[in-house]
Amino acid sequence: MDTKHGSATRLKLMETARELFIAKGVDRVGVREIAAKAGVNLSLMNYYFQSKENLLEEIFEQSIKDNGQKIRQILNAELPLDSKIKLYVNTYTDVLVEDPLLVPFVLSIIHRNAEQAPRLKSVHSLYNTEAFSKQLRQEAEKGHIRNIDPEQFFISMISLILFPFAIKPLIAYRMGLNSEEMAKFLEDRREHIYIMLMATLRP
Repeated sequence: MDTKHGSATRLKLMETARELFIAKGVDRVGVREIAAKAGVNLSLMNYYFQSKENLLEEIFEQSIKDNGQKIRQILNAELPLDSKIKLYVNTYTDVLVEDPLLVPFVLSIIHRNAEQAPRLKSVHSLYNTEAFSKQLRQEAEKGHIRNIDPEQFFISMISLILFPFAIKPLIAYRMGLNSEEMAKFLEDRREHIYIMLMATLRP
């Protein structure tokens, strides 16, 4: 099979799947619908990806490869703790606003096959780093922040960032927000999260 044509077909299938996943949700889209919308024979779809799970994993890896590393680099950067936390919150929020599939993809990949999820390299780029944990411990030893479990703090930090994106439809419904108002709500969350996190660290 022509390599150039094959690469274009794979990309077309991935882009079509992404569009459908955003519009309908991951679990409401099947491989037949993806193939049909992309104008690709179902057998060719199966040739390239074998299963919907494999397609999901490839889109997932593509989605977070660059952004995951960018977010991780912030945790490892030589920055004051308060500046690092603010930059992390803002950058992670930017990533989630720009890529609405990231949160549902992470949840789908992890929950569909919990045993296999850790083997995906990109998953690890979304997690804590030893450099950040070390910085929290050192700041606590200096008396600049209270003594806190680095892993607990990190989980709290990403939960505050991610959860509103995971339940956006519920928030919008409960608060009666249209799309623009919802975007404003998430924008205002940035400072709210930063203030809460720094209050948690205060000695």
